[in-house]
Amino acid sequence: MHSFERFHPAVNFIWFLCVILFSMLFMNPVCLGISLCLSFLTAVNMKGRLMLGFGLRVLVPVMVLTALINPAFNHGGVTLITYLPGGNPLTLESIVFGLAASAMIGSVICWFSCYNRIMTSDRFIYLFGRIIPSLSLVFSMILRFVPRFGAQLRQIHGARKALYGEKQGLKGRIRSGVGVFSAMIDWALESSIRTSDSMKSRGYGKRGRTAFSIYTFDRRDGALLGVILALSIYVLAGRFTGAVDYRYFPDFRAAADGLYTLTVFLAYGALCAIPLLIELRERLQWNAFESNN
Repeated sequence: MHSFERFHPAVNFIWFLCVILFSMLFMNPVCLGISLCLSFLTAVNMKGRLMLGFGLRVLVPVMVLTALINPAFNHGGVTLITYLPGGNPLTLESIVFGLAASAMIGSVICWFSCYNRIMTSDRFIYLFGRIIPSLSLVFSMILRFVPRFGAQLRQIHGARKALYGEKQGLKGRIRSGVGVFSAMIDWALESSIRTSDSMKSRGYGKRGRTAFSIYTFDRRDGALLGVILALSIYVLAGRFTGAVDYRYFPDFRAAADGLYTLTVFLAYGALCAIPLLIELRERLQWNAFESNN
């Protein structure tokens, strides 16, 4: 269990809400770099080597594709580099903006990967089960279904490969894919029937039904929530005052600089680094405890 996961679900959800929204709103290169680096480090810290494989297989191709697509359709900017085969200009500003957009998408993907690791279906239902019971249930079931679907897909594909071998040629691969897809449909329907029967037997939707919860909000949760809110308010103040605004078109220009802008960057970095700082603190405490014994 990650150290950040030991805090109250409300604290976890508010932190994820802040960092994901800020990652989508702030297009300043410094903010994008902070968000991308810390989101990837946090994901690696929470998920280990799985995140490294995910980064090479999914994250990097998505970011590269985003960076390449933007200059092909966005031709704004005053710094002309060359002309594309279609006659449209290729500008430095469009390239840099494409890199900024790819960094934003990459950081959001990493943050959502961390969110999926920490905010389990039980935690989400605990927070929103009484406010929006139907929506929270559907959302938690979707989050749970996606990884289960992927695991079942790999299992069925491996079983068919062991029984029939690897299909060669386009026609053979299509037939194999259709067989796997048909098996996945059967599995999804059977799983939905079992889920429905389980919910009915547990009395879901009936009046007077209670739910057990193991989560309690203590002083440690309150202290961390206060830090998150204070840093978020300070960063938002910097956003509304224009301290972190940045313009890509028609040329590069920062709206403001100076000491206040630097403090906003530091506050944003501290906000994004909270799980890493908590993990580092607990590891240092544990090492100190072992050395004393």
